[in-house]
Amino acid sequence: MKTLLQLEVGDELQQREWHDITQHSIDQFAEATNDHQWIHTDPQRCEQESPFGTTIAHGFFTASLMPKAFDSVVADSPQIASVINYGVDSLRFLEPVRCNDAIRFSFRVTSIHQKRAGHLYKIAAECELRDAEKLAMAGTFLMLVIPK
Repeated sequence: MKTLLQLEVGDELQQREWHDITQHSIDQFAEATNDHQWIHTDPQRCEQESPFGTTIAHGFFTASLMPKAFDSVVADSPQIASVINYGVDSLRFLEPVRCNDAIRFSFRVTSIHQKRAGHLYKIAAECELRDAEKLAMAGTFLMLVIPK
């Protein structure tokens, strides 16, 4: 496993483990963001009224799992002081993540630029669903890696 500072443009990384999306985790995200729309938090109503037949995770909940997923595919480095979320260039929610789905992320380094404070990494990310052919999410994220 490479550290962030060892990554090169074109490197591809994939999470090995699947992450289960539970109603409890969806409810926790709803509580944290104060977004309690019924399509996320009311399983009984979703059974009757939702085209998905169950609750779905907030799109931004799925996106919020990306940094931890990325951290799981790179090795720690004592040469790094900090990794800062630098933003999102693009983000698309392509398929709903239903309650009890499992997801995992894959990443590709698309560019690395020297900045005054460190190295700016542009990372293409895709989130796949275990039991579906479509991606749940795709986007391009930026991280500023500040060396010691």
